[in-house]
Amino acid sequence: MAKILIVSTIFRPEPLVQSVIALDLANDLAKKHVVVVICPVPSRPAGLELIKCEDSYLFKVVRLTSFTYPKSKLFGRLRESFSFGKHCVNYIRKHKNEIDCIYVNAWPLFAQYQIAKEARRLNIPYAVHVQDIYPESLLEKLPSLFSKLASYLLLPIDTFVLRNATKIVGISNGMNDYLSISRKVDIKKFQEVRNWQEDKFFIDFIPQKATKHEFVFMYLGSVSRSAGVETLIYAFYKANLSKAKLIIAGNGSDKAKCEEIVSKLGNKQIEFCDVLPEDVPKIQSYSDVLLLPLKVGIALTATPSKLTAYMLSGRPVIAGVEKGSDVDAIISEGNFGYIVEPENVDALAACMKNVYNLPKAKLEEFGKNANSYGIMNFTKDVNLRKLTKVIEELIN
Repeated sequence: MAKILIVSTIFRPEPLVQSVIALDLANDLAKKHVVVVICPVPSRPAGLELIKCEDSYLFKVVRLTSFTYPKSKLFGRLRESFSFGKHCVNYIRKHKNEIDCIYVNAWPLFAQYQIAKEARRLNIPYAVHVQDIYPESLLEKLPSLFSKLASYLLLPIDTFVLRNATKIVGISNGMNDYLSISRKVDIKKFQEVRNWQEDKFFIDFIPQKATKHEFVFMYLGSVSRSAGVETLIYAFYKANLSKAKLIIAGNGSDKAKCEEIVSKLGNKQIEFCDVLPEDVPKIQSYSDVLLLPLKVGIALTATPSKLTAYMLSGRPVIAGVEKGSDVDAIISEGNFGYIVEPENVDALAACMKNVYNLPKAKLEEFGKNANSYGIMNFTKDVNLRKLTKVIEELIN
């Protein structure tokens, strides 16, 4: 019976994908092993009141008193990463004789680096789960001069983490190939594991008979800076569809800004609402089309977890992402939607008009394609088995 430490920056009751993954992985491993999860106090998403969970687990959960910063500001996030890494290292040092291997899903770059350095010093094998490519996704937000300097300083940190990892989990083969080449790490270290949602919420959900008369475009997810939700607002306003509605469901650091934009536009067809994880299937069932906007460059290094929920809800998807990105490949291969240039209001407005006028049969065809592709490639059953196998290989 192995002793496994799971490091997760997000954990229940936070309604985000890393929380779902960490909980499912801990539950699965705890059937045969001793598992401890270390995580910060809950803080995400910003603006959502989190209800304390009193669940009893087969594993132990340790809440670290590290600094948390749910806002999308660079220095606050860097401080949060450093603080969490420091607290993790302190825990690992204190409990080193109780740890056979470590699964790391921690904030880049400083938290990952500190954990990797300590694991290497103690000769503890670890697997690192890469959700986003850093520092590249960070550098795109900086001026050119600062970007070059930051790359020079930060790239070696990520390279150290990956080269010293026993296994590396990436959320797409494209991500794994890029990291293998750019960090000069053997591709055999990598395993593709797609993010998953709470599948049972979708499987158990029984849609009610539709009574609405409006065509509903919907965005459901974190209203953050990288999401580019303001592009949706301006595009929907420009499309000027008299019998359509735009629903923005979720919370995040940019929600107040988006609400202010809608207020200034005076558009009564745009609504905001909060959403809990168990309500996602129900809320998304009200939609005719689901929207996935991203800021320029984000899709080249990341695959939003909300895409899985979109597919399982069986709805067409319009994504504002670059051609050649992972999101583009998924939607194109699954044949369940349209790709437009990111942050292009005119292109998105035109696409909204086009989809609004599609025959109902075509929308249903896209929806069936989305659901089938999601079940085949993105469900918990498929991907939890892969992730558990990665950890068991660390043990062996």
